[in-house]
Amino acid sequence: MTEKNFHPMDSPQRQPGLEHEMDPEPDYMPRFSGSERLAGKVALITGGDSGIGRATAILYAREGAKVAIVYLDEDRDAEKTKQMVEDEGSEALLIRGDIGEKSFCQDAVSKTVDKFGKLDILVNNAGEQHAQDEPEDIEEAQIERTFRTNIFGTMFMTQAALPHLKKDARIICLTSITAYKGQDLLIDYASTKGAILAFLRAMSSKLAPKGILVNGVAPGPIWTPLIPASFPKEAVEEFGQDAPLGRRGQPNEVAPCMLFLACEDSSYMTGQVLHPNGGKLLGG
Repeated sequence: MTEKNFHPMDSPQRQPGLEHEMDPEPDYMPRFSGSERLAGKVALITGGDSGIGRATAILYAREGAKVAIVYLDEDRDAEKTKQMVEDEGSEALLIRGDIGEKSFCQDAVSKTVDKFGKLDILVNNAGEQHAQDEPEDIEEAQIERTFRTNIFGTMFMTQAALPHLKKDARIICLTSITAYKGQDLLIDYASTKGAILAFLRAMSSKLAPKGILVNGVAPGPIWTPLIPASFPKEAVEEFGQDAPLGRRGQPNEVAPCMLFLACEDSSYMTGQVLHPNGGKLLGG
């Protein structure tokens, strides 16, 4: 990085955010009993300590999957998620590190396979964002950091997982409503989410002959640690009110999309994106 003024932890809270400091706490628990739709499966979820990642980890566990939870440094949140996975009667593996480093992604996949014997589902969920009012104020170091986490990390983790994925495996990538409609305070973040959208579409056709399905989820305004970590208090208080449904969404309203794309219910879908966004109509 050529510029030294940008520090990823310098946000209203910190990046990528701490769920245990949020008030109110997000809703992450599944709403319904499990039906063994992921029985015997092994999933690796980046950013699995909190937010959408936590809700997905718990739901996958309820449906019978063992879960590797990759996270940056949010130990308290990660330990709580691990305990909740175990409370569902499953097993969890915590893997701490930076997905922006290719060697870490390779190590995370190796640890998952060593622990559970295989890998069936990769969820590329981890991400970060840094709001800037003026485009010219987006420092080179911020651009590089945001791309390294969001798109480099997605590509590195997918590359590491591919040798272990067999027919009927799933890759699920978190893009965003910002990939479709933009966000003028998150120009670099929106750009990474557009790149993830293009990546999952390209990978879906590449892997279709192998029977590996690649799909995405593009959430709208969801109450996750990224929100208080990214915006000032007044913006956080109004967050999600401009959605057609008039409110922000919760992580457990996104996790069912992640389950659908991970299980046999989505066996005739690849290269597609689901949109839990509160009713915003999007093209593409």
